[in-house]
Order: sequence, then C-alpha cells, then structure tokens
Amino acid sequence: MGPMFLGTHQPRLDDKGRLFLPAKYREELAEGLVITKGQERCLYVFPVEEFQRITEALSTAPVTAKAVRDYSRVFFASASDETPDKQGRITIPQGLRQYAGLERDCVVIGANTRLEIWDAQAWDTYLNAQEQAFADLSEEVLPGIL
Repeated sequence: MGPMFLGTHQPRLDDKGRLFLPAKYREELAEGLVITKGQERCLYVFPVEEFQRITEALSTAPVTAKAVRDYSRVFFASASDETPDKQGRITIPQGLRQYAGLERDCVVIGANTRLEIWDAQAWDTYLNAQEQAFADLSEEVLPGIL
C-alpha cells in the first residue's frame, strides 16, 4: 500500500508557477508525481505508483463506455509528470493553474492516496458548503464504522 496523505497545508505559488510540497510528503514524492485535473476545479497530485494503478484500472474499463472514454481523455490529456526540485517545489503547468484558478494563495489537502491543490478561496467556499453534508453523511458513507 502506498503513502496516505492527510492534513491541510497553505503554500503559495511563486511567480514562476512553482509550489512547495508539504515537507512531510517530499520524501514520498521525491522520485516523481503526476498532476492532473480533478473534480470541483482542483488538481490531483498522485505518486507515480498510484497513477500507474489508476492507469491500469482505467485500461481494463470498457472503451465502449462513453463515460470511460470521456473521463480518460480529460484525465490523461491534462496530466503532467513532474519531479520536485531540491527545495521540494513542483512547477504547475499554466493550463492546470488556469483550470484550478490558482494565482497565489493555495491549499494543499491530503485526500488519502493523493494530494489535492485548490485555490484558497475556492477551498474555503467548498469546505463551508460541505461541512454540514459531511456530518449528515457519516452514517451513509461509513455505516457501522464511525
């Protein structure tokens, strides 16, 4: 099983579109990662091994299913493989920065097997809208566990 990503971090993009990865995850991501479009206008950051696992899962999905084709096209066409520099920074390509509305203040959240990068204001808006739903859904999503 790969790394588990947790927590909320608030790095800033520099003028060159670079972002410092949270220090606690730099070692796990030092060999490389893949950034791609995520849902709700955030970016997904996967360790290479996790991205390969998803690639394998999608390759077994039926290409006759339009939803699989549509998802795969956007997911892979927007993907960018990156290797952090010695300071733990990654460059986020311009197209991905535009998609997620990233300009300066960002939020990097741990989302189990991936990190997500959000514009800080977009994250605050999303979180405020979801916190009550989170409380309401615990029994439905994790029955008998929590």
